[in-house]
Amino acid sequence: MLPTFPALLPFLLFAFVASITPGPTNILVLSNSARYGFKAALPIVFGACVSAALIVLLVGSGFGQTLSANPGVQQAMKWIGVIWLTSLAWRIFKTPVGPINAATPGRRLGLWGAAGLQWVNPKTWMMAFAVVSVFANSTSERTEQVMLLSLVFLLVSLPCLSAWAALGAGSTRLLRSPGALLRFNQCMAIMLLVSVWSCIWI
Repeated sequence: MLPTFPALLPFLLFAFVASITPGPTNILVLSNSARYGFKAALPIVFGACVSAALIVLLVGSGFGQTLSANPGVQQAMKWIGVIWLTSLAWRIFKTPVGPINAATPGRRLGLWGAAGLQWVNPKTWMMAFAVVSVFANSTSERTEQVMLLSLVFLLVSLPCLSAWAALGAGSTRLLRSPGALLRFNQCMAIMLLVSVWSCIWI
């Protein structure tokens, strides 16, 4: 059976935190929007989100049969994902920050550049492995689950990155303060921990 909405809540929280937390893609969207405007950042948003969702789908499809046939491997990957995401939350919580720099590269990245960036970004691949190993169950409907998770991740990440584009276009002052950005990161780290560990008991 495909996950119900309550069962999807931990993943929705994870997808939100993974998409909204400041990182290379978010800063890229922010800086391009600040320099070229909101509309100019939309191709970057779309390319990055679709590419990340496709990587989740690829990882889930390629390892689905192996994980279903080897419950021990699935459990090992699940706990590796939990431990990695927990360590990531700790780093987000503890890492000192400085003010966001809205400066951008001289060349626009564009849709295909943003999409290609995700395929060579190790953090995107780690996120995809974590999604599949932590949130996808070993059932006969695993393929459908992975497809649903990919779609949900896409639908959550699009407005999250669009919000960073809007922030860059008109509200960059909100997170210029290192203190404000540190508090934001700490809140995101706590939400990430809740999303990861709550899925253990779903």
